[in-house]
Amino acid sequence: MNLPPLSLYVHVPWCVQKCPYCDFNSHGQKGEIPEAEYVQHLIDDLKADLHLVQRRKIHSIFIGGGTPSLLTGAAYTRLLNEVDNLIGLEEHCEITLEANPGTVETGRFKDYVKAGINRISIGVQSMQNDKLKALGRIHGSDEANYAAQQAKEAGLNSFNLDLMHGLPGQTLDDALSDLKQIIALDPPHISWYQLTIEPNTQFASKPPTLPQDETLWDIQEQGVELLKQAGYVQYEISGYAKPGYQCQHNLNYWRFGDYLGIGCGAHGKVTDENTGLITRTEKVKHPRGYMDLIKPYMYKSWHVEQDDLAFEFFMNRFRLVEPCPINDFNKLTTLPLQSQQSALNQALNKGLLTQTDSHWQVTLKGHRFLNDLLELFV
Repeated sequence: MNLPPLSLYVHVPWCVQKCPYCDFNSHGQKGEIPEAEYVQHLIDDLKADLHLVQRRKIHSIFIGGGTPSLLTGAAYTRLLNEVDNLIGLEEHCEITLEANPGTVETGRFKDYVKAGINRISIGVQSMQNDKLKALGRIHGSDEANYAAQQAKEAGLNSFNLDLMHGLPGQTLDDALSDLKQIIALDPPHISWYQLTIEPNTQFASKPPTLPQDETLWDIQEQGVELLKQAGYVQYEISGYAKPGYQCQHNLNYWRFGDYLGIGCGAHGKVTDENTGLITRTEKVKHPRGYMDLIKPYMYKSWHVEQDDLAFEFFMNRFRLVEPCPINDFNKLTTLPLQSQQSALNQALNKGLLTQTDSHWQVTLKGHRFLNDLLELFV
């Protein structure tokens, strides 16, 4: 079978402090980060996964966390050189690194560019200091502005600003003011999404007071219009980009592409070229266990059951605004289309989806009620 593109996700688990809304695998920094040791483990982890590559080069790389900007440019030079030597990078490979404005030092982004990183994603979250404090962020609005300016001057191909809405105590005017300030910084890409309370977080045990549903809807409706007027095109539920600046790594996720995951708790998805079976992987979660030489890096791996494949495909693919080629369903899952015809007919009848001879298109109603659409495929 023709395999999909292969991306690489790299997880850096350390933060200065854990945010109360965060359910990612992150750990508050205690003492000096074992940078050189961890990079060596990342390289060895990648070597253990080389059998999953199946003659492909790396399409895109995303370095997430945690706070990857706690590591130096030299660390990423070493890591990315090894990735290129071991597997190889596609031409124009997009390499993104997440950064916290509170850990951005003068010149740090230029060091990352020298290492081969060509896209930075900056976790701003809000431009109002009281909201940042409520979110447990270590930066203020001045640091956010500074980080955006540093990204502009670093010679990157692109950069993204992350912004949340629906924050504790946030009004409609607050949310739109945040968005206007982010737009004024003129990033090529904006990730704009609603705060949700996740299990096993500080916010879950002590929930803050969030805006009412009516306010959330007004924020969404008016915010989307602001982004559109500023020239940003929505291509995914929370992704807005100027033409040509969509995040290629995330597009590969949502198009049901493959990806290796290295680092603490990193997840991966790989298709077998002979059988079409899809394997998901998860690495050891805690830094101490991950860097214990006695243990393998792999925590567990499992084949995606046929009963779950359709839901996984549509859960990813229908996040995107672009039409979905009907042929991709069989090509990427090996399932017959007839197995989903009943669910597809319901989606069409409910106005959640439209269909041509070659493509499906999620409607505005379908994106508004995406959970209802996806439940049809469970």
